[in-house]
Amino acid sequence: MSTWGRVCIGMVLLAALSAGGAGLLRRGIYGWTVFVLAPVILGALAGWVAQPETGGRAGGVGALTVLVTLGALLGFGLEGAICIVMAAPLALPLGALGGWLVYRMAPSRAAASGGAAMLLLLAPAGFTWDTHARPPVFTVRTAIEIAASPEQVWRRMVAFAEMPEPREWYFRAGLAYPTRARIDGAGRGATRYCEFSTGPVVEPIDVWDRPRRLRFHVTQTPSPMREWSPYAQVQPKHLHGYMISRAGEFRLTPLPGNRALLEGTSWYQHGLWPAEYWRWWSDAIVHRIHLRVFRHIQAMAEADARGQVARSW
Repeated sequence: MSTWGRVCIGMVLLAALSAGGAGLLRRGIYGWTVFVLAPVILGALAGWVAQPETGGRAGGVGALTVLVTLGALLGFGLEGAICIVMAAPLALPLGALGGWLVYRMAPSRAAASGGAAMLLLLAPAGFTWDTHARPPVFTVRTAIEIAASPEQVWRRMVAFAEMPEPREWYFRAGLAYPTRARIDGAGRGATRYCEFSTGPVVEPIDVWDRPRRLRFHVTQTPSPMREWSPYAQVQPKHLHGYMISRAGEFRLTPLPGNRALLEGTSWYQHGLWPAEYWRWWSDAIVHRIHLRVFRHIQAMAEADARGQVARSW
């Protein structure tokens, strides 16, 4: 087949693939089909059209095609910059893989036909998984030692006033961050509200064991981020109902020297696949949210402890 023939067929297939991918994103299907299969097919399609001379060039063509596609998603307002940055480490190597596979199969017409058939069979299988799989529950634990008694930490842990603006670049870039906490009532049945930059997390209390353990379930989770986009506002589906906090717990353990160990655990779900890849990002985000809260509690509780010592003199 001539080069122009491959280009024409490639453009038609690219348009069909892009339309299908955009449709999945608009429906909120963020899974194996979008994040794994689509980059491989894009890379393979680019490699087939370009017919590079080496495997390295074939991989480069595939990765570049996926990069251009990710830029188009940002340019057309289908996704924001944060999601694009998170998806790139997964999608670019897969695009390179697709281009390389086509290069390796090029000498054998039978192998190329078999590879294309396998990709076609994987598409409905991936879509079925994406639409029926139930997100697993993930656990993140964080701990910090505080130079204050468990009782002093408890008072600052249950509720705290406005926190300083974050200095961390990832929060300033748009990831949601906690700003303050308040509580209505006391004991089991009370409701704690942890205010984030994107809205409140509503936390009805299940266990109130002062000053040792506070456990709650979550009935409302705000958006996990404010996406950056060249447009005034972009609202991809993954901002609503895809990263959901399920429950949380604080534990306080007394340590020698009027100190306390504060341990926090969060249980959450996300509806993105491959789940373990996206967990790498979400675990890191939850851990940094824990640290922001814990360091604020630490600063206030230790100030209380120093004030108590000063008054005793």
